[in-house]
Amino acid sequence: MADRITKEQRSRIMSHIKSVNTSLEINFKKLLYKNKIKGFKKHLKMLGNPDFSSSKKRIAIFIDGDFWHGYNWKKLGKIPPKKYWQKKIEKTIERDKKYTKQLKKEGWKVLRLWEHDIKKNLAKCLLKIKKLNKPQS
Repeated sequence: MADRITKEQRSRIMSHIKSVNTSLEINFKKLLYKNKIKGFKKHLKMLGNPDFSSSKKRIAIFIDGDFWHGYNWKKLGKIPPKKYWQKKIEKTIERDKKYTKQLKKEGWKVLRLWEHDIKKNLAKCLLKIKKLNKPQS
């Protein structure tokens, strides 16, 4: 089935979808501060554009939206009906894997947190960050 809007209209619509400083990121930043987890900043010029990273400790944290990054989308039966979205999500999944692999190869610790985990199991997410963030002995 063909898209009902033009490529230009689709582009304009997509350009209005926020990708940085989302409410999830803002709340997560406040949470880091509240839990005295310091040294994480937004580094936009870094491979993969992690949501937070510490260049000193070489830790990159990505907050992946369930829909956009394809959280178990096929297994959960949340496959969008349009081929356009299926391709887009599949490309995102592949790109995430590629960036994670490359960052690890460059000596970074990479943590990917799912949107639903942050919303429903915040303590577990904080524990993962604290484990990565603790000094190596």
